[in-house]
Amino acid sequence: METQRAMIAIALSVAILMIYQYFFVPAPKPPVPEKARVAATATAKGAVPTLTGNQAPGTPRTLPLTTGRDIPVETALYKAEISEANGVLKSFQLKRYRETLDRLSPPKELIRTTAAEGLPLFFSWGVEPGRADQLLYTADTNKVIVEGDGTQNLTMTGTLPSGLEIERRYTFRQNDYRIGLTITVRNHSAVPLQGAPYLTLVNRPFDEQKSQFLFAGPAAYLDGTLHEIKVKDLKKAGGSMSLTGAVRWAAYEDNYFMTTIVPEGMGQATAYFSLSDESKVTSVLAGAADTLAPQASKEYAYTLYFGPKELKLLKTMGSDLDRSVNFGWFDVIARPTLYLLNFLEKFVGNYGVAIILVTVLIKLLFWPISQKGMESMKTLQKIQPKMAKLREKYQDDKVRQQQEMMKLYQTYKVNPLGGCLPMVLQIPVFFALYKVLLQSIELRHAPFMLWITDLAAPDRLPIGFDLPWLHGIPVLTLLMGGSMFLQQKMTPSTGDPTQAKVMLFMPVIFTFMFLNFASGLVLYWLVNNLLTIGQQYLVNRKMQAE
Repeated sequence: METQRAMIAIALSVAILMIYQYFFVPAPKPPVPEKARVAATATAKGAVPTLTGNQAPGTPRTLPLTTGRDIPVETALYKAEISEANGVLKSFQLKRYRETLDRLSPPKELIRTTAAEGLPLFFSWGVEPGRADQLLYTADTNKVIVEGDGTQNLTMTGTLPSGLEIERRYTFRQNDYRIGLTITVRNHSAVPLQGAPYLTLVNRPFDEQKSQFLFAGPAAYLDGTLHEIKVKDLKKAGGSMSLTGAVRWAAYEDNYFMTTIVPEGMGQATAYFSLSDESKVTSVLAGAADTLAPQASKEYAYTLYFGPKELKLLKTMGSDLDRSVNFGWFDVIARPTLYLLNFLEKFVGNYGVAIILVTVLIKLLFWPISQKGMESMKTLQKIQPKMAKLREKYQDDKVRQQQEMMKLYQTYKVNPLGGCLPMVLQIPVFFALYKVLLQSIELRHAPFMLWITDLAAPDRLPIGFDLPWLHGIPVLTLLMGGSMFLQQKMTPSTGDPTQAKVMLFMPVIFTFMFLNFASGLVLYWLVNNLLTIGQQYLVNRKMQAE
């Protein structure tokens, strides 16, 4: 029984840290079955084109870099550049976020592709982006600077050889990452034109040194379900996937930032995702098909969101953008935990201290359950001599031995698995906090104290020269391992030598597993260990006094 308890504890611990990503991160939903397959040049009115197989849109074609002006745009939150060549977005820098912790690091850039590779916000009508003609727009201004609390518009107009005129009107607001985009298509030819609208994103990862624990890839929210598609799943699917339904938004995202297209009043739409190489993802949002009579026009409205995945901010944006902050199965626990973390940070002004306070509150919440489990373990230690005698007396009759053991447990009112119960009950809370500390942008580049300058990165203390692999001393992680070792020494032993030896390896295993974890998560685990040590000390004193 004691060995079983040890194995259960180990299995639970390893499950928390090693196989979490496989069992508790929702897998991408399978593509929605095609609802229609219609060529854009000959589509029935109102149908939604589904781009698959030979209809893959590919990367939008671009004009030479020397063609067209680059229109700078600046608000309080970002600086951007929109090119007259195809009307694409060449740059989008977030003023409140930097690429690295370096004080001289440039603002965070969300556009990671070049003109040759394809740039975001390419628009085509009637032809998939990969086959669309290049279009040189003419902008109505040389630059856009939003001042005060006002808004500014940028209008760009271009005409294709077919006689189709496309007008793009952007609306920029101060202190708002949202950008309004209204595209008007006018048929100046003498014949009806048929087609559907296609708006494209082209992305590479926002962070070149992406952690294996963080998601980066295309996503869409449609029919009330979030679909996050990993790059490796795109590869397995042959390089492309499509989703058709009531699309609320389509995006490229990682744990901290996202570039997003929100269709307004579009109804049914198709979100198509394709992988061009190891990391370049093209996302196309296709609306329903229309027929434009000569001199007729059609207007398409979108909202663009290029910015941070800050839960509170996204909640105010509407359009279910807050669903992009995906805490998985434990969302119902994780969201309140994040709100609590942000609430405490407002008072203490430090997310590291806020993590400590959240850890204390969680420990107090589970204190009675932990207390009962520790007392059960201590009682088991006390009755070890009686248990040893029963094993010796009934060593040839295992059934009788188990029966007598159960009577002994009942006499002393102890549950042999009682020590594992607190860990089982705290697993959902740990998973929720794990997700919060791993993917909350509030912790990105958030300092704690001394050498810990980024709670979202592993802790490393520089020592003047480079250490192979580690690149510094993981002080916080070593302290966590030491506290876990002390906790193991203080935990009552049931006398099983096998269990004792196995459990002594746990601090070493955990220390290695935590080496590359975010320092905020290591801080939580360290503080939790110290609180557990204190509680165990009080339980030991109480049991000795009885």
